[in-house]
Parts: sequence; structure tokens; C-alpha cells
Amino acid sequence: MSAAADLVLRGAAVFTGTRPHPTATTVAVTDGRITAVGTDEQVRAVVGRARETVRVPGGMILPGFTDAHVHPIMGGVELDQCDLSGCADETSTIAAVAAYAAARPRSPWILGGGWQSHHFPAGAPTRGQLDAVVPDRPAFLLDAAHHSAWVNSAALELAGVGAGTPDPANGRIDRAPDGTPSGLLHERARALVEKLVPATSDVDAAAGLARAQRYLHSFGITGWQDAIVGAYGGHPDHGGVYAEAAARGTLTARVVGALWWPPETSAAEIGDRVDELVRRRAALSGGRFRADAVKIMQDGVAETCTAAMLTPYAGACGCGATGLSHLPSELLGEVVTRLDAAGFAVHVHAIGDRAVREALDAFARARARNGRTGNRHHLAHLQLVHDTDLPRFAGLGVAANLQAVWACRDTEMLSTTFPVLGAERAQRQFPFGALHRSGARLALGSDWPVSTPDVVAAIHVAVNRRPPGDPAAAPLGEGQELELTTALRAGTVGSAWLNGRDDCRVRAGAPADLTVLDRDPFTVPAEELYLVRAALTVANGQVVHHR
Repeated sequence: MSAAADLVLRGAAVFTGTRPHPTATTVAVTDGRITAVGTDEQVRAVVGRARETVRVPGGMILPGFTDAHVHPIMGGVELDQCDLSGCADETSTIAAVAAYAAARPRSPWILGGGWQSHHFPAGAPTRGQLDAVVPDRPAFLLDAAHHSAWVNSAALELAGVGAGTPDPANGRIDRAPDGTPSGLLHERARALVEKLVPATSDVDAAAGLARAQRYLHSFGITGWQDAIVGAYGGHPDHGGVYAEAAARGTLTARVVGALWWPPETSAAEIGDRVDELVRRRAALSGGRFRADAVKIMQDGVAETCTAAMLTPYAGACGCGATGLSHLPSELLGEVVTRLDAAGFAVHVHAIGDRAVREALDAFARARARNGRTGNRHHLAHLQLVHDTDLPRFAGLGVAANLQAVWACRDTEMLSTTFPVLGAERAQRQFPFGALHRSGARLALGSDWPVSTPDVVAAIHVAVNRRPPGDPAAAPLGEGQELELTTALRAGTVGSAWLNGRDDCRVRAGAPADLTVLDRDPFTVPAEELYLVRAALTVANGQVVHHR
């Protein structure tokens, strides 16, 4: 018999990372690693007494969730700003802004976001609405998708944006009939004002990271990939905040940072940019943080007609536009090839089917030039994928990074996305089942603060294709649901694989990064999966969340 375990979890079913364990009910942890897995009697025979025992009768122990696409520092900072994510309609959104501004009369800017476009007529809040509650200083509020900004007149005047201001490349200024800005800035047009927003200090960013880490742990998340580490959209580079947290031991999650690739980088600058990222990777990586991925933003979002499509938008977009590609195909192919050769995992934002094809073409070019490098490339979002591109994921070894909580006919989807895609194309969104059947490796990411980091809610939608709490809703897409085992595997083993981890399992010898759910999801009716909660989260053998 070995020394006493640090922690023993008892009375719960076990999901190993690939399947439910047939008999195990107990897991022991010692010195940050799993010591034993089995029945209570089997584990007692291995570890004897425990310094701490937690009983979760009827629950389930599984590998800690990894969020494969999230923005924790941004989300943590926004939790302390004007948070509009919980507002139910136009009236409550404007009231929340008014209350926040009134409570902070000395704040030089009103910052925050999370507003929903479908709460406003034609999906577009106006600067006049903001002027009514924030007349005396600039306001800059990001939408829930973080691709558009709602600004007031003071912000536009400060930035010198007026009727004569042209739309920037890959951006759009919403305008009134007379050409004056209406108060919405889409994609890279946000930078016209965002460049003036006071930068978040490293002190505030560190506080935001700590706040976000606690929040993510509360959902059973023990690791993540930060989808943008670098100066982006007015946000300064906070890579050093991660490095310091890792060095001080306050970073309890296992984190990979995806270093930002500026889309304005020219072909002549690629070599220098890659060399710079190689230096940053070496300087930032250490402890529980590694900066060995790179993020490329290839297109926008469907609801503003900026996602790159193979065929024109319908309805409200009416102009026949097919969206935008931030990097021309030839340039994207060269960037991905050079990054792959430098040993980076490339993480691409691709929502429209044209963006997905452009990214897959780029990975095919990298494979042809570099061979199989073993880098763990992935495409995030994948709202639309052409049928002919589905098998290419498995063929190229490129993972599908799914934001599963979006894959349902909720109010936002029906009011803003269906009209611009058209009913037939809208039903083909988020083809999870088809990707799985084609052999693609699946991972789950939340894109928080764009949407909730509740992994169980995402699994609920992946399994049901319906919004949590709305079992009567029509499912989105035929045959695109995932089995529960597949969805759990995606949120644990699949996402961890993207972060370079092949040891994300509940088995002896594996790192003790564990989530304990308050119920066994295999015993819960599918329409009630979203009610399951993380009762306990263990990171590196330490309890970091206990409900």
C-alpha cells in the first residue's frame, strides 16, 4: 500500500475521456496526478487513507473540460465594465447603459458590451439612443459577437468620423439616408474609434485574468486556448500577463495562447512576422502557459454579411455581397505554410463556406510543401461548410473547433441570421454530425465573452440542436446532432489535443485535471442536459472550484 492520497473522489460514475468506465466509482489523486481509478475497494487497496475525500453521489468524474476558443482576459475585464449580456430587450439594454454611466460620473469613457442586435429595430441600435443616456462623454459598446461596435455622437466626433469618412478596407460604417454615421461600426471600421479607447493596463488585465479563471473553473474548465494573444482591435498585447501568472504560480489552468496574426501583414513582411512570433513564443512560454499557436481571422460574421460566402447573401443584405476575406487566398496559403514550417499550430476563424475553403486550401498547400509536421491546426466556428469540403478535415488532419452553443434556432439566429442566409442555407449551418461522420477530429470552444463558457450548455445544444430550456423548438439541421459520448469527448480529449495534450484521461498516471458533475449526464433526459452543473473542479490536483 502506498502513501495516503491527497484527494479521493467517491460515489460518482467515471467518463474516461473516450467512454463511460464500466465499473469505476472512485478516483484518487496524489501529487498532482491520478493515482488510481476503480471501484471504492480497488482504490482503497492502492492508496489507503485520503487527506481529503469528496463524495458526489450520482455524479460523474471526467477529464477537466478544455475550452478550445476563448478570450479570458477580455471577458474578465468586461465583467467589470458595462455588461449588457443579460439584457432581455431594447429597453433594458438602454436602461443598463444609463445606470452604469450614472454610477460612474467621472469615467472618461463608457465601455463594455454584450448587446444583442435582435433587440433593436432592424438589428441596429443608433447613436441617438446612446446620446440620450450618455451625452457627455464617448461610449463604445461591443455587440455580443464582438464584431460590431455601438458608439455615440461624442465618440464619433472625437474620432472625426462623419458623412465624408469612407469605409475602411474590410469594414463598414452604418449610415443614415443622408450618409451620416448611424452609430454602428462593423469589423475593421471599429478601429476608427477603438484606437482612441484607453488601453487596458497590465494591472487591470491581470485582475481580469484572475476573475476569468475563477469564472471558467466554475464551469469545470481546467484549460483553454486563448484565441487572441497580441495587440488586436484596440486591445494591447497582454501576453506578458499570462507569462507572469505562470511564473508566479497563479495560473492554475493549462493554457495555450494563440498569437495574433495582423491581417494587414503584406507578403513581403511574412518572414519578419514569423521570426517575431518565434521569438515571442520562446519569451512567453513557461510553466502552465505556452504560446505555440497563431490566430488568423479570415472572415467576419454572417449576421452583418461579413462572413465569406461562396454564394451571395439574401434578404436584408440585398446587395448580392458575398462577404469579406481578410487575407487573399494566395497570401493566406503562404502565411499558413510558413507558420506550419516554424512549428506553430494555426487557429483560423472561418465562419462562411468560402472562408472555410480558403483555409483548407491553405493547409493543403502547407502539407504539400512541408509534409506532415504534426502541428495541431484547427478551424473555429464553421457556421457553413460546403459538402465537398467536409472530408478534407480528416484528410488534412485539421480539427473542427465547434462553438456548439450557437447551433440552434434561438431568437438571435431566427431574427438576424436566417434572413440574410435564406431558409435553405440557414438549415445547413453548423454541420457537426456531417463533420463527425466524415472523420474530422472535434473540439469545443465557447468564444466567451461572445457567448457563455458553460460547456454543458454547449453539449446540450450539440446533442439536441435546440436552445437550452426550449424542448419544443425545431432542431437546427437534420442529422447534425452529436451523440453524448461524442460531445463529451470533444469537450475534453478533443479540445485538450489542440493544446498539445495527449494525456487528458481519467486513468492512473494522468495529470489530475478533473471535472466532477453533479449528475451523470448519461442518466439525464437529453432535453435536461443543460441543468447539469460542475460540482467540483480539480486543476493539477488542487480543488479550484467547489460548489
